[in-house]
Amino acid sequence: MTDAGVWFLTRKATRTVTRTERVLRKTATLHDQVVRLGSTATSQCAHPVRLVEWLHQGTWYGYLTNVLDPAMLPAEYVVALYWQRWRIEDSLNVIKRLLGLAFFWTGRSNGIQIQVWATWILYAVLVDLTDAVAEALNKPFAALSMEMIYRGSYHFTVAHHRGKADDPITYLAADAKGLGILKRARKNRTAITDLLYLTIPSPP
Repeated sequence: MTDAGVWFLTRKATRTVTRTERVLRKTATLHDQVVRLGSTATSQCAHPVRLVEWLHQGTWYGYLTNVLDPAMLPAEYVVALYWQRWRIEDSLNVIKRLLGLAFFWTGRSNGIQIQVWATWILYAVLVDLTDAVAEALNKPFAALSMEMIYRGSYHFTVAHHRGKADDPITYLAADAKGLGILKRARKNRTAITDLLYLTIPSPP
């Protein structure tokens, strides 16, 4: 993957053996270093990887990536990106369950392609709308429920036809709590959100 220019990020398994080559950064809660995987010279991986360890609620969590340059991928982002991995599953859940891509309307390949592309376009619009509402509320994207944004769009349409609303972003942001758009805060999510807003080290 490294030779092909493909970047990866994964969780460090408990039994993974590493040998430190150089320390990039070390604080009380964050360790960033370049390591070799393997216990002996003959068993080591050909390419070095980067090990980022983060102390959270008394437990150290380790992450491995082949992006060795902290200027390209700061250590805080390594942690935050891994904790966002379920966003892929969330997106598939939204397009299948909410946007109706759990079944196909036709067996013809052209029809299936049209349905898939149309659904992904609608999903992209929904993401942009959610992002705009999050900005209006001065909240991170992850704090909003995309599903409730989608369902709230129906209420906006009704209000628009009655002449009571003309801007979906303003309408949804104004009644975010009533429409259930804001998710309930979770400790882990709050911790990761805070981590994203830490000072990122400047490129050398």
